[in-house]
Amino acid sequence: MYTPSSGSPADQPGAAGLARAMSPGVVDYLFRQLVAGRPPEDVQWQREGISLAAQPEGAELARRLAETDIDALTPVELFHYVRAAQRLSSWAEDLRQAAVGRYCHPPECQAPAEAARPARHSAS
Repeated sequence: MYTPSSGSPADQPGAAGLARAMSPGVVDYLFRQLVAGRPPEDVQWQREGISLAAQPEGAELARRLAETDIDALTPVELFHYVRAAQRLSSWAEDLRQAAVGRYCHPPECQAPAEAARPARHSAS
């Protein structure tokens, strides 16, 4: 029979993932929501501005993702964070591919039609 050396599940091998699943701040937030009878999701941010899910791809979304403390996110918020990061990554990859295509195949200089045709001399 296995008897752990300490009573903490985090001390057991393989349990580090369980102990790190939610930060203490998230656990505290969820507990306060439960005691107050409110939903576990933080809905205050929805009233304060555009959500990450609705933020268009670009510099503002990149700034918001970079400034977010992911340890403070609830599981639902973390899901939306990951989805927004995936959208931003896909958008940036499309920009990169367009730039590589432009670099590898630069547009031809379009000359006027008259300059492109050889001059014809009439026999007079």
